[in-house]
Amino acid sequence: MRQTWRWFGPSDLVSTDDIRQAGAKGLVSALHHVPTGAVWSPEEIATRKTEIATMRDGSPSGLNWDVVESLPVSEDIKKQTGDWRAHLETYRASMHNLAAAGIEVICYNFMPVLDWTRTDLAHRLPSGGTCMRFDLADFAAFDLHILQREGAKEDFPEHLREAAAARFAAMSVADKEKLARNVVCGLPGAAENFTLEDVRQHLAEYSRIDAEQLRSHMAAFLEEVAPLAQELGLRLCCHPDDPPIPLLGLPRIMSTEADYSWLVRAVDLPANGITLCSGSLGARPDNDLPGMMERLGDRVHFLHLRNVKRETSEIRGDFHEAEHLAGDTDMVALVRAALAEEARRREAGRSDSDIPFRPDHGQDILDDLGRQAQPGYPAIGRLKGLAELRGIIAAISHEAA
Repeated sequence: MRQTWRWFGPSDLVSTDDIRQAGAKGLVSALHHVPTGAVWSPEEIATRKTEIATMRDGSPSGLNWDVVESLPVSEDIKKQTGDWRAHLETYRASMHNLAAAGIEVICYNFMPVLDWTRTDLAHRLPSGGTCMRFDLADFAAFDLHILQREGAKEDFPEHLREAAAARFAAMSVADKEKLARNVVCGLPGAAENFTLEDVRQHLAEYSRIDAEQLRSHMAAFLEEVAPLAQELGLRLCCHPDDPPIPLLGLPRIMSTEADYSWLVRAVDLPANGITLCSGSLGARPDNDLPGMMERLGDRVHFLHLRNVKRETSEIRGDFHEAEHLAGDTDMVALVRAALAEEARRREAGRSDSDIPFRPDHGQDILDDLGRQAQPGYPAIGRLKGLAELRGIIAAISHEAA
């Protein structure tokens, strides 16, 4: 398992020096400043590769750009509106340029409008650290009373509507603004950041698209890009919905094992694969992560290893980002399944037997609390997670030796 680390570029408060000291071997990055739908040029790709390969003092970092996360799929492609055909061509052009630069793994997602959703980006834990959290009543307060989405009332049972109304009534103006920012929070340096009006506009356009139609749009996208990936020696891997539940009345089509089984059958090529994110999928109690790795592992091209603690037993409920070994996913069993898949690949002579993984997210602890890096991406919290995952890998590998 190849140890990687997500880096958002020069503006990231966790530097390549920090990452090198943490022991990661490769970087997961993207050109967040390039507008969605535009081509990733060879020059921009080369610049990012140089930034990754260089430490602050100009000496070599020894790090490579191993995984693109993400090459974004535009809303036009997802909705098949506007410039979607032109965006498909620029996506394919970016794939050509990435392959020419020697990058083989491209992570993407097909989530409508928002890439991920949390209601609290700094939930305080009993330890004094902080983590990201999703509170369904707070989300309902946002949906019903801040966004005021048409039809939102039908999406929440009466007890939840009452809880949301009480939460909203108790919020100050600053609390309401903070909740809205949290829900629509984007990635650092991203070219697009949505306002509430932007979200309302996208929701109106998606009101005509159900899950079946979105799935057909995704199949059309895959038919355009997966054969090209196969030809170029690239591996595409789709990230799951985060969280993997219906939100804002939007269709969600990458939330379960059945969804991923559909994905790999839709365009049945080895290049068409999966980003198995144990945190996103683990937010649902009916997702069996070790089992998914065993059954779908042949198409897992990238692993996000993180854990969440579900606070309710419902499929749609509250959860928070837990320590890597302390949440509801059996991380030891998941890593064991990943190592077994790698062994199968080596025996089959596959060139992709070393599956890249990253310690996804992490709690803000120690100096992280003052650094205030991108929510979910602290230095020390992820270093702790990587160390714990290394320990699992070493122990299981020692047993097998």
